[in-house]
Amino acid sequence: MIRPSLWAGMALWCLGLMWGFSPLHRRLQSSWEQRIPFDPTGALASLLSLTPFLLGSILVVALTELSLGKSWGVSCGLIACVSGGLYELGRRDITRGSSAEEEP
Repeated sequence: MIRPSLWAGMALWCLGLMWGFSPLHRRLQSSWEQRIPFDPTGALASLLSLTPFLLGSILVVALTELSLGKSWGVSCGLIACVSGGLYELGRRDITRGSSAEEEP
């Protein structure tokens, strides 16, 4: 049986990796949207673009729990989630600031 802490760690790591590599996530989602013509809402493309990040989070949580202990998967996942979110906010602010500075 899979422990709840493992599920939480995988979800947090997946979200942190997705935010940390958001340009890659957007490219994956747009390529899946082009390949799946029968999905008008893009929900299936969005779910399929999450699979590399979910697989990466499974690997990271497994390695973290093997090396540091069972409770560290969630703790490090939370740190990764906050760090990825801050990176995404900073990246968006930089792109918004550079376009605002060009307009005189």
